This record gives sequence, structure tokens and C-alpha cells, in this order.
Amino acid sequence: MATAPEVLDPEALAAERDLVARAVAGDRTAVGEVVLLLQDPIYRLALRMVWRPADAEDATQEILLRVVENLNSWRAEARLLTWAYRVGVNFLLNLRRRTPQETNQLSLDDFSEGLKDGLAEQDYRGPEATLLTHEVRLNCSQAMLQCLARDERVAFVLSDVFEVSSAEAAWITGATPAAYRKRVERAKKRLGSFLTRTCGLSNPDAFCRCSRRVEKALELGRVDPRRPAFAAHPVTPGGRSVEEAEKQMVRLHDAAAVIGAHPDYAAPRDRMAAIAGVLGSGRFPLLE
Repeated sequence: MATAPEVLDPEALAAERDLVARAVAGDRTAVGEVVLLLQDPIYRLALRMVWRPADAEDATQEILLRVVENLNSWRAEARLLTWAYRVGVNFLLNLRRRTPQETNQLSLDDFSEGLKDGLAEQDYRGPEATLLTHEVRLNCSQAMLQCLARDERVAFVLSDVFEVSSAEAAWITGATPAAYRKRVERAKKRLGSFLTRTCGLSNPDAFCRCSRRVEKALELGRVDPRRPAFAAHPVTPGGRSVEEAEKQMVRLHDAAAVIGAHPDYAAPRDRMAAIAGVLGSGRFPLLE
């Protein structure tokens, strides 16, 4: 089992100790600050693991409630967010709800073959072409992640998308550093192979282009032009927009860039308000 990662910022850790101590003592303002600190990173993690925003909202709510419920067990062996990631990963790896790819046991090879079906000869030129092309790209990169086993998926996301250090990520997942590195290596190899033979963003010689998948995605209902799930998703104040994330991806040209090129999504504020309501419901003794 991995040991807890070393904390490198004593001042930040001291501030988090104080915040958590006040929250555990029943300070509702401090509890709100904890939730505010964690909600967007946890939501982005959940979104990578469960694909759809609505499912990510449900998962985020449950993870944050578990975090608050167990705040008194945080011993500052890692940063608060790192510890919250551990709570979240444990929940997400054991989630009963399956994505469609998981239910159908869809492999990356199967996914690649499916992308050939309905691929248009020309770029989509219809209404909202840029928005819908962004939506197809973002939806596709989410979908391809679901073709990985959950332990490989979370390892890749922590390492290559969130850029968490190997020591921290191994601790978060409860794996040894060696086992964690193997999971990342397997995930990168599978995704790299898929992108090289399939994705024109990663390899200009590959067959698939987001702009040529728009019509088929609209036909299948995988993209809703009235309510795009990803391209118009709210972002964290000061975070990357869709356009900024895509520029970063174009500069890098690798698997991590393609899959990581999502904006810095913000957890939906109406759901966060619902969490605040639950926290005030009497379920949590530390708030009584």
C-alpha cells in the first residue's frame, strides 16, 4: 500500500488545518468554505469518470457529503484536496451505475470502428458549426475514456490530465507506486494507439475529424444543438475556456493533450446549493 505523500507547503497545510478544525467544531461558514474549495476539482474528476454532466453532478454531491461527514478523520497526511480525491476515487471506482460503454463492454477498437460509420466527406457547415464541432470533440474524448477499465481511467486522469504527482496519485488510489505506474502505462499505450490510428487531432493521417462527425452525432442524438453538454458548460471563474483548452491541445499533439483539452468546468451552482441544503438538514452531527 502506498504511503501518504509528503506535504511541501507548511503554510498552506496550516491554513487547511485551521479551516477543517473550525468546520469540525460546527462552524457552518467553514464547512461552506471547505465545499467551495473542493467542489469544482471533484466535479471535474467525477465528470471524467462517469461521462455525462448529470451523472457527475450526482456523484459530486455524494462525494462532497462523504467528505464533510468524514472531515474529522482527515489527519493532514496529505493536502485536503488530495484527501478528498481519495474519498472521491473510492466512491467512483465502486459506483454501481455504469456508462453505456461499460455496459456494452465497448473497447477502444470497437469505438474506433464505430467512428467510421457516418463520417461525412466534408466538414459540417450547418448552423452553429463551430460550437457543434467543439461539442463533438469534447463528447468524444469523454467517451473514449469510458472504454478504459476504471482503475486505468482514474490513473490516467490523475496523472496526465490533472497532473497529480505519482506519489500522490498512488496514495489517492490506494495502490503501490509500481502498480499505479503500470496502470498509467497501460492506459497511455491504449489511448495512444487509438488516437494515432483514429483521431485527426492527434495524427493528421488518421481518418476521423470532429467536424465530419457532427451530422451523424446529431442524427444519433449524441449531441443536442439546443443544449450542448460540454461546449457551453460553465467554467470556473478565471479558468480555461473551450477555445483556450483547444489551443493548448493543438500545441501539444498527444493523448494527454487531446483528452485533457476540456475547459475548467465549474460544478453547477444549483446542485451546490442543494448540497448546502442537505448539510443543514440535521444529517451531520458536526453542524448541530
